[in-house]
Amino acid sequence: MTFEEKFKHRILYSHILRSEHGMNLTDYLTRRFPRFDAAGWNMQIRNGKVQVNNLPAEPETRLREHDCVAFFPDPAPEPEANLHFRTLYEDEHLLVFEKPGDLCVHPTGPFYHNTLWYQAGLKYGEIRFVNRLDRETSGLLVAARTQQAAAAMCAAAMKKEYLALVFGNFAQTVRTRGRLVHDDSSAVPKKKRFLPGGFSENDPCSADTELIPLRRFGEDMTLVRAIPHTGRQHQIRATLFSLGFPLAGDKLYGPDERIFLKIRSQTISDADRALLRLPAQALHSERLEFRHPFRDKQIRCISPMPESWEKLEKQETIQ
Repeated sequence: MTFEEKFKHRILYSHILRSEHGMNLTDYLTRRFPRFDAAGWNMQIRNGKVQVNNLPAEPETRLREHDCVAFFPDPAPEPEANLHFRTLYEDEHLLVFEKPGDLCVHPTGPFYHNTLWYQAGLKYGEIRFVNRLDRETSGLLVAARTQQAAAAMCAAAMKKEYLALVFGNFAQTVRTRGRLVHDDSSAVPKKKRFLPGGFSENDPCSADTELIPLRRFGEDMTLVRAIPHTGRQHQIRATLFSLGFPLAGDKLYGPDERIFLKIRSQTISDADRALLRLPAQALHSERLEFRHPFRDKQIRCISPMPESWEKLEKQETIQ
């Protein structure tokens, strides 16, 4: 079976936790996935769109710990995405991709076929990403072609360096070590804030980032190199924002988080876009370096600064 045949239609899987043991199927789905209310999930179940352990189920089906629930949603139109990625390194074990700043890595939300996972899978078969990038973050990431390679890369040390374009004069190199916590002052639940101090190697909220100014960028921005020594979600964006240097193009950690809310409500204006300066957040995975787990060689890949940044710099210089 080809990759396209196997993954042509989206299937959403979930596994029952100990705390969910004994719930009926409708109650579980309504609580876990609020895309439908109870009546809506009952209809999906009765139409054969939900299975438990690969078998048809009923709304009253009692669930047990470790049961596998599969949902087969109807096909839906996907938003457009930039599907022009490049392969910078390839062998029978590993792949290194360069992705644009408008492409999800994994299926999420309305994106399934328009993701790097699916588009690369059409060419290479099923792959497993070793590191991840946000949809709007451009640049380099590694994928394993086998389970053995994925396991080996999890244990491998990988050096990653990013370019970030921030508002303000970022004048001095700093090494920030502290914790990423929920930003209580934000109206966006997933937004984080960096607090210096309290760093611990065993703390999943601890973050360690080296930030190096490279050059001024126009009149009011700075190009910064970011070297993460830990790998936390939103680490670089939240750290720079908390230091007073929001990213250009960033709807959440940029100059005004209300733009993030406006995008969700589809009320973003031309003035908001002008404030951002760029259509995507200005974070780029520029360099990757790691020891190949099956070959006696070092892998080094570099991705140049996005063209949209170069165009912006020329415009800023002319003005």
